[in-house]
Amino acid sequence: MPLVVVGISVVVLLLLMTRLKLNGFAALLLVAVGVALVQGIPVKDIPDILSEGIGGQVGDTMLVIGLGAMVGRIMGDSGAAQRIAGRLLDAFGPRGVQVAMVVTSMLIGVTMFYEVAFIIIVPIAFTLVRVTRANLLWVGLPMSIALSTMHSFLPPHPGPTAVAATFHASVGLTLFYGLFIAVPVGAFIALLWPRLPFVRAISPTIPQGLVSEREFTEEEMPGLGWSLSVALFPVVLIAGAAVTDMATSAETPLLHTVAFIGSAPIALLLTLCLAVWAFGPRIGRSLSDVGASCGSAAQAMAMILLVIGAGGAFKNVLVEGGIADYIQDFTDSWSISPIILAWLIAAILRIALGSATVAVVTASGVVLPLLAGSGTHAEMMVLAVSCGSIAFSHVNDPGFWLFKEYFNLSVVQAIKVRTSYTTVLSVLGLAGVLAGEWVLDALSL
Repeated sequence: MPLVVVGISVVVLLLLMTRLKLNGFAALLLVAVGVALVQGIPVKDIPDILSEGIGGQVGDTMLVIGLGAMVGRIMGDSGAAQRIAGRLLDAFGPRGVQVAMVVTSMLIGVTMFYEVAFIIIVPIAFTLVRVTRANLLWVGLPMSIALSTMHSFLPPHPGPTAVAATFHASVGLTLFYGLFIAVPVGAFIALLWPRLPFVRAISPTIPQGLVSEREFTEEEMPGLGWSLSVALFPVVLIAGAAVTDMATSAETPLLHTVAFIGSAPIALLLTLCLAVWAFGPRIGRSLSDVGASCGSAAQAMAMILLVIGAGGAFKNVLVEGGIADYIQDFTDSWSISPIILAWLIAAILRIALGSATVAVVTASGVVLPLLAGSGTHAEMMVLAVSCGSIAFSHVNDPGFWLFKEYFNLSVVQAIKVRTSYTTVLSVLGLAGVLAGEWVLDALSL
């Protein structure tokens, strides 16, 4: 049974990394090869499948993570991150640092991918940790939870947008309804989870090389205006492109130019150039000093990228093994509420495949025939599938490894923290969707 294979592979991976202390990159590749053999994938095809998985995952994330890490390091080495962190502390106070992270993350995360927003905000979180001497998860976890919620629940993120197109749902209404669910649910979990005893018992350190250890004086730091301008520059470019794409369907050279500039890699590359120009003189007298700062960030990212790439290989083996088709056949005869079925199929696919995007696209295809005669609002079906796809993030999810490595956690600690919060977010999201469907039905009477 394919789902049993997934479960056993996860257990084996945990044993390799916890008992045998095997490096995450090597452990993921070993398990991926084992799963491929068990699923009957021809031996001659396995290397290509692993390469495609690594290439696809690293290709999607390397530019974003690499450029984002360089921008973050320059902002840290110039004092810009400390300036923003200090302003947040002045506005919210030391006790309100979590609220500051939630508000910032939700505003930025509405239009930005989880990985992109994470890379942009995490230097500020690291700086807040250093200044306040708080636990890394106390500050960083609310950021990650808020970003996960925005990315998974709402268009214009790729998963919900793709499902909206499949169901012929209004993207604007899906976003409108989704905000009433995502904001309260995400904020609640973001503020609750760091307070849970099993989370507070974990006290990770900031990974070396990703943030400056220096504490700047008032005179050494750049002004708040420049610091915020550089930090928000990619947000404006990416958000502007997303809004433009939603507002018009015309194919014009201007639209293509906006989409190009607003793509995450190009936006971050332009931001890096702006950061070097604005903050370079504060780091050193020559470009070689700035280059050393960027090089330090790149070195710190090397193993993180390798682990994320291996996670992509593991995911690709599961996809090529036909688990999605098995789950589609397995759930085909279930007779339950379309909303619950949509959520459940997306959640099962997420557990099996790791990829939220694959989960939502596959689940939407399975439940589409049920939508026409069910009377269910298409926008609520989109949200049901989308929030189902966030559940049970674990070792076959490349985002799990980004979370683990940046917060310097063991595999078991990351499962305790991330797998638990994504699952609760998903369940509460389903409850919100069912409540929203009930309200819409009541209003239509």
